[in-house]
Amino acid sequence: MLKHVNDAGYLTESDLRGFVARAFEKEHVEGKRVLFIIPDATRSMPMPAMFRALHETLYRRVARMDFLIALGTHPPMPEAVIHKLVGITREEREGKFRNVGLFNHEWKNNHALIKIGTLTEEMLAEISDGLLREEVDVTINKRIFDYDLICILGPVFPHEVVGFSGGNKYFFPGIAGAEILNVFHWLGALITNPMINGTKYTPVRKVVDTAASMIHIEKRCFCLNVMGKDCKGIFYGTPEEAWDAAADLSAQTHIRYMDKPFKSVLAMAPEMYDEIWVAGKCMYKLEPVVADGGELIIYGAHIKEVSVTHGELIKKIGYHTRDYFLAQMDKFQDIPGGILAHSTHVRGIGTYEDGVEKCRVQVTLATSIPEDECKAINLGYRDPASIDPEQWRNREDEGLLLVERAGEVLYRLKQGNPEPQRPAVVNL
Repeated sequence: MLKHVNDAGYLTESDLRGFVARAFEKEHVEGKRVLFIIPDATRSMPMPAMFRALHETLYRRVARMDFLIALGTHPPMPEAVIHKLVGITREEREGKFRNVGLFNHEWKNNHALIKIGTLTEEMLAEISDGLLREEVDVTINKRIFDYDLICILGPVFPHEVVGFSGGNKYFFPGIAGAEILNVFHWLGALITNPMINGTKYTPVRKVVDTAASMIHIEKRCFCLNVMGKDCKGIFYGTPEEAWDAAADLSAQTHIRYMDKPFKSVLAMAPEMYDEIWVAGKCMYKLEPVVADGGELIIYGAHIKEVSVTHGELIKKIGYHTRDYFLAQMDKFQDIPGGILAHSTHVRGIGTYEDGVEKCRVQVTLATSIPEDECKAINLGYRDPASIDPEQWRNREDEGLLLVERAGEVLYRLKQGNPEPQRPAVVNL
């Protein structure tokens, strides 16, 4: 494995170009077709610099190089937005980069997917430590089989479903079908965000790696450690070894430990989170440091939708704790596990006893989503215009916490993090 970490600061574009050149120096890529799998605009990284470095290094050596955007279930990106993502102009797209393919993943298009294997009931039961027992088909974007080498390119952060993002997660759910996505998101929800987020090896990571082992194509991976657009470290190797090293660094740079919980946390969602489907990361990363009975506010007037893709299903069930769903699973058999998982992750842990739901914290939206819609989905509402973030600044001793650009750095308590009870075996 190859790595470059700047302990004192951040890597320059020149550093990244040099690293990419070294990474492929001894790789036998001459005449090969190479596909890069990259994140969409909801992930922070210096994509324009990496895109140009990869093209500069490889375009004379390979037969073809294309890029597939690992959307998961996010909406497809328009052409102009893709150009912005990779940092090119329309003129460059039609000129210098005219032979480079830029593709959206199509998770709902069965004709774009192919089955590569099956996770049996026994396999899933063993991986999940008995939490799930069901069979699931492993499907993936069949475009990958048009190439000789697949190379993942993306950042590594603490993650609510899998523990740390990156690596083989760019296959599953990045370019996968819905079946396996729903299963392992539900598994993550059963274990819960406080137990999963920032934990390196998890049952969900095992599901992802097991599914990726069914892809019998040569695989490589660039994993980046980034803060915003600044890159502190970059790792290259197999998806497993590059992710392993990057997750260790992310545990040092992207987890902050607090002495005590806060009664009010104002989480400012960055512009790249334009719907609650992704802005929910503000809750995921801050849930552990909100006091029992406290409030977490997701703040951002630019957020106008719950979810463009999944909004109707989310509005149908609302946002609830895991135990709310577990107590009445017969009512939610038609709801995909990924939707239920998102709901519980945003609402946080709590209890459901004798028909009464008790959430550990209050989750409030200070967005452009109307008050009646917030109440209908079981979330609080505040007018974003009524909030002055400066009222939260430098008041941690008073129990107030302001987090700017929330969603990528995980906050934990030094002691006393919330631990939900383990559920019984639950299948959808």
